[in-house]
Amino acid sequence: MPASRTHDKSSQPPEFRDFLCAQRLPARYVEIARQWFMPLAKELVVQRQGAGRPLIIGINGCQGSGKSTLAGLLQLLFQHQYGLSAIALSIDDFYLSRRERQRLADDIHPLLMTRGVPGTHDVGLMARTLDGLVRGDSPVAIPRFDKVVDDPIPEEEWRTVTPPLDMIVIEGWCLGTPPQDEAVLREPVNRLEADEDPDRRWRRYVNRQIVEHYQPLYQKVDAWIMLRAPSFDGVYRWRLEQEQKLAQQLADSASENRVMSPQEVARFIACFQRLTVHSLQTLPQRVHYLYELDAQREIASSSRPCSLELGAA
Repeated sequence: MPASRTHDKSSQPPEFRDFLCAQRLPARYVEIARQWFMPLAKELVVQRQGAGRPLIIGINGCQGSGKSTLAGLLQLLFQHQYGLSAIALSIDDFYLSRRERQRLADDIHPLLMTRGVPGTHDVGLMARTLDGLVRGDSPVAIPRFDKVVDDPIPEEEWRTVTPPLDMIVIEGWCLGTPPQDEAVLREPVNRLEADEDPDRRWRRYVNRQIVEHYQPLYQKVDAWIMLRAPSFDGVYRWRLEQEQKLAQQLADSASENRVMSPQEVARFIACFQRLTVHSLQTLPQRVHYLYELDAQREIASSSRPCSLELGAA
């Protein structure tokens, strides 16, 4: 394809053009997809054929790393390039309600009011949703969470998916993250932990949730992908860009004032520093597909730390 047409949205299939527009992606993302992610999709399809059952694909990456974009792209490729039935889910749509998090804040620790860390998701609902999609014997309602109002969308407004499905993609910043040793929890990693969690109740509760509830969920995932940031330092800038993107989507809306300010973003990401750094250190050697990002969120390299060989069901 001539270079002059490579980055031309008009030369792409309609579904790909719609995807670029919906995700507010530059036309050059087509080349990124072609180089890095189309071979990934092809290999996952082959693995699914060998397994003879729906494949669950988990994507890990810190905030702003491109997890939701990759999940959407894989769904698009599975459906339109390979003719498979596919769905992309986000762990963000399984957050507990404000009322449920307020109860945790009152009973356990105030920091649990802030959504995001393990313990603030409805893991049981996630497990039931994945099981229903894999089982394929009845329609499955897909939860949705409205970050603007900080509450789940009413259940009667959830969309219903009718299995069977071939590919299930789920993404989340903490997906796959293992628990930490008790000794590691003793020292705070930032001012927020030092000032607001001096007795370690919050971080110990979060760690226990990983052990008791999140690790069993991880066992349902067949293939793991990680978009690895170079360090935690760039997360603030990446998360701020996400808020600016949200502000553009909510322009002229009464909800625009729910977009976080730079100061609110800094406090927000401090809640995730411990597990983000832990993930960056421990997950690369555990995943099947590792993509190393640079400071500009461009892919610098890729590797396959663990082999993926799925047996037939």
